[in-house]
Amino acid sequence: MEAQRKAEQPRSKRPDPFVMVIFGATGDLTRRKLVPALFCLHQEGLLPGRYAIIGYARRDLSDDAFRHELLEGVRKHCRLKPVDARAWEGFARNVFYHRGNLDDVSGYISLRRRLFGADAPLAPPWNLIFYTATPPDYFRPIVDRLRESGLNSATTTGAQRPRLIVEKPFGRDLDEARRLNAAIREAFDESSTFRIDHYLGKETVQNLLVFRFANGIFEPLWNSRHVDHVQITVAETIGVEGRARYFDQAGVIRDMVQNHMMHLLSLVAMEPPMRLDPDAIRNEKVKVLRSLRTIPPDCVRMNVVRGQYTAGTIRGEPVPGYTEEPGVAPHSRTETFAALKVWVDNWRWSGVPFYLRTGKRLAARVTDISIHFKSVPRVLFNTDPERPIEQNVIALRIQPDEGISLRFQVKAPGGRDHILPHQMDFSYARAFGQEPPEAYERLLLDAALGDATLFTRDDEIEAAWAYVTPILEGCAQAPPHALATYAAGTWGPKAADDLIAADGHTWSLLRPGK
Repeated sequence: MEAQRKAEQPRSKRPDPFVMVIFGATGDLTRRKLVPALFCLHQEGLLPGRYAIIGYARRDLSDDAFRHELLEGVRKHCRLKPVDARAWEGFARNVFYHRGNLDDVSGYISLRRRLFGADAPLAPPWNLIFYTATPPDYFRPIVDRLRESGLNSATTTGAQRPRLIVEKPFGRDLDEARRLNAAIREAFDESSTFRIDHYLGKETVQNLLVFRFANGIFEPLWNSRHVDHVQITVAETIGVEGRARYFDQAGVIRDMVQNHMMHLLSLVAMEPPMRLDPDAIRNEKVKVLRSLRTIPPDCVRMNVVRGQYTAGTIRGEPVPGYTEEPGVAPHSRTETFAALKVWVDNWRWSGVPFYLRTGKRLAARVTDISIHFKSVPRVLFNTDPERPIEQNVIALRIQPDEGISLRFQVKAPGGRDHILPHQMDFSYARAFGQEPPEAYERLLLDAALGDATLFTRDDEIEAAWAYVTPILEGCAQAPPHALATYAAGTWGPKAADDLIAADGHTWSLLRPGK
C-alpha cells in the first residue's frame, strides 16, 4: 500500500533553465534554508538540467570558499541525510560567488557583466531570479540598484522578464508597505514579484484548500451555523536567536501576526475560489482580510494581550529573560507574545470569534489551526451539567508532525451510557512513508516555475497592514503595565487565558495520540 501511494504521486514539473542571484548570500537564511532546499530539489531531480546559483555579498570569497561554507550548512540543515557526495559535487558545479555591496550600483553593474559576458555561468536562454535574503532595510536599496543597473529588465533570448523574490517582513506599517510596493512596481511587474512567507510552503497549509474544497463532508459545516470558534496558535521555544537588533524594533505583532497569522486566518476563512489559479485564490484571501473588523487604538486593551518573557526553563535548560538577551535594550517594552480576538465580518463567519496567539520561549514549538464546532443541545446524552460533552474539533497541525486530527464522541464499553472523546489522527509522514518537503523547497520550485499561488500579492500585504497598523498604534499608546510578563517555558501570560476564558473557552491543542 505504501509503495502504491508513492508510485501514485505525480512528479512535479521541472522549471526552465534559470540563474538565481541570492543577495545576502553569506547570511543565516541562505546557509540554513535556501541552499539546503535547492540542494534537495537538485538531488530529487526537480531542478532543470541547466541552472546557476550566484551568491552576492560584500565578503571577499572565491567560488570554492563559498561552496565550502554552504556545504557545512547543507550537512547540518538538509532533510536528506547523509549528504550524498556525488549529488553535492553535481550541485556545487552550479554555484558561484560575486562580491559587491548591496547599496552600491557598481556591484550590480559588475554582476550584469558577469551574467551576460563571455564567462557567463550559463549559456542562454535562461530565466533570471533575484532573491533578497537580507535584513528588510536592504529591500528598497536592492530594488533601486537593480533598476538603476538595468538588471530588472535584462533578459536572454527566449526568456521571461526577471523575477524578484522578497522575504518578510514587508514594511513596518501600512505607509511603509505602500512605499515599498510602489518602489517594486517601478522596477518589476506584479506578475514577476514573489513576496515569500515560508509558512505558505508547508504541506498542511497547502492542504487546507484540498481539505476544505475536495471533501463534501467538511465544507458544508465550515460556517457560523456550525462553528463555535476558531483557534490559531503559532508557538516557538526559541528566543531572538541572533535577531535582537531587528526583533527589538519590530516585536512579535509585526514579526508574526501581520504575515504568518494573517495568511493562516485568510486560508481558513476564505470562500471557494472560482479557479485554482494564483489570482483567483489570492482574491479570496484579500476579501477575508478586508472583512476583518477593525480594532481601533483605544479598543486594543480589550481585544489584544501583549507579553514579554522572563527567565525560565526550556526542555529542562535555564534560559534568560528577554531583556537579558544579547543585543536587547535592558528596559525594552517590546512584546514577545501576542493574543488577539478577531472577528471576520462577512456572511459566512458572522458571530464566530477567531482567537490568535503567538509567542517566543513558549512551552512547545507548535503551529495549529483548530476548528471548534458548536456543542450539541442539552438533551439526550448532554444533560449532565457536571459533565458536559466536549465540542467536536478539527485540528490542522502545521508543525511539528504535519497532519490532521479529529475529536468526536464515542460510547465507552460497558452497560452505562458513558461517553468519552476520541481522537483520530492523520500524519503525512506515516501515511506517505516520508517526511514532507521543507517549505522553502516548494516555494523556490514554484518561483522558478513562475507559479505565484503560494506568494503574497501587493494588495494582500496592504490589507493585512491596514488591519494590524491600528493595533500597533494602540499598543504604542498603552501604559507600561499593559505589557504582561510570562516565564519562559510556559504558554504565555495569564491575561491571554483570561481573554479566551471570558467567552467560556480555553486554549487547546490536539496532538497525535492525546
